[in-house]
Amino acid sequence: MSSKPTRLLIVEDDPGLQRQMKWALEPYEVECASSRAEALAAVRRLEPPIVLQDLGLPPDPDGVEEGFATIGEILRQAPATKIIVVTGREGREHALRAIGLGAYDFCQKPVDMDVLSLIIDRARRIHELEEEHRRLAGNPALALEGVIAASEPMVKVCRLVQKLAPTQASVLLLGESGTGKERLAQALHALSTRAGQPMVALNCAAIPETLLESELFGYERGAFTGAVKQTRGKIETADGGTLFLDEIGDMPLTLQAKLLRFLQERVIERIGGRELIQVDVRIIAATHRDLKAAMQQKAFREDLYYRISEVAVQIPPLRERGADAVLIANYLLLIACKRHGKPALKLGPDAIAAIERYPWPGNVRELENKVNAAAIMTEGKLVTAEDLSLEAPATEAETGIAPLREVRQKAETEAVQRALAVTGGNVSKAAELLGVTRPTLYDLMQRTAVSGGK
Repeated sequence: MSSKPTRLLIVEDDPGLQRQMKWALEPYEVECASSRAEALAAVRRLEPPIVLQDLGLPPDPDGVEEGFATIGEILRQAPATKIIVVTGREGREHALRAIGLGAYDFCQKPVDMDVLSLIIDRARRIHELEEEHRRLAGNPALALEGVIAASEPMVKVCRLVQKLAPTQASVLLLGESGTGKERLAQALHALSTRAGQPMVALNCAAIPETLLESELFGYERGAFTGAVKQTRGKIETADGGTLFLDEIGDMPLTLQAKLLRFLQERVIERIGGRELIQVDVRIIAATHRDLKAAMQQKAFREDLYYRISEVAVQIPPLRERGADAVLIANYLLLIACKRHGKPALKLGPDAIAAIERYPWPGNVRELENKVNAAAIMTEGKLVTAEDLSLEAPATEAETGIAPLREVRQKAETEAVQRALAVTGGNVSKAAELLGVTRPTLYDLMQRTAVSGGK
């Protein structure tokens, strides 16, 4: 990630509020615009990753439609931009409408700069991760088809896969179920010198022990009851290409010995046959089990382990991949909407927060399941945490962090109370101190249940 200050564009027609926000956001490289035309020119010139968009832009009396129009044009011009709308008396309804148009989040006036800084920092982090993913996807030397990786742990895995792919090394992929081991195995094959030859996969946990040997090695006609014709096994079928042994940790010990013999001599015998058949395959294996613990328990052969793991690749679970979960969810949502013939949906702020907070014990497979269901069940334009069957943002007591809605309301209440106290209850002077109009302050007093004023 870049160490340069993040560029930030403030679209606000109030010079006083411009100065206040520019001063408070000093860590950022801040530019200001007072109108839609200035904002669009600044976006073209500066390409800011984050825009603070005031909905109250002239010439509309309420400023609402002009603000919405600006959001739409900015996103058409720069779709990756994270727009944070700043709302006044329009309130939550218009903020949600803005998010429906593609805005990232919202903050209400009077602006609490601490809360706004949290929202901006989160938007910056998401934008940087998306940029990293686009960079990887746009670079054939770095991209792995079907793998979304912007977090540092997963980027390291992808780079290791790219180094291993052109070699003939046997690779062991380690990771929890649903972390994408098969996708990485496919990438290893696709980037290898064997890409034009078959990649044959066998799930060792999905086939009964009595059938697994014949699946691997094949059999001759008459070798056993039901063997009515000569049949090649998975190893022989993969000749010249790649054999992917998924969940190899579940392979029975008796069959492990036979697989080890093949790996040592590179020849097989079909069941019921006497002919030695030479086979040239590259082995990629995967398991969610702890093979070193299995070796100590004599459930997995140590000599086989070293044959299949010339290089071992540990794949991090989704909960350790930072904001990758949100990026993957966005991608899966796009695919699911197309598959089900639904209009394009977006993840709402509470859905994003829920995805980031949930530990994902089922990893990407569980995420795909929830996103697919949400694509079917969502009725509006935004997917909510409820649509994903996830809990809404946790309470302050559980995490020590209050939901932004509560933080904003508390900040607004304290600001109004202080302004009225300083001005002796004079609403006009309090409104001037807060940088809002009298009607807006009355609205805030009503919403925050602050009494008094004259």
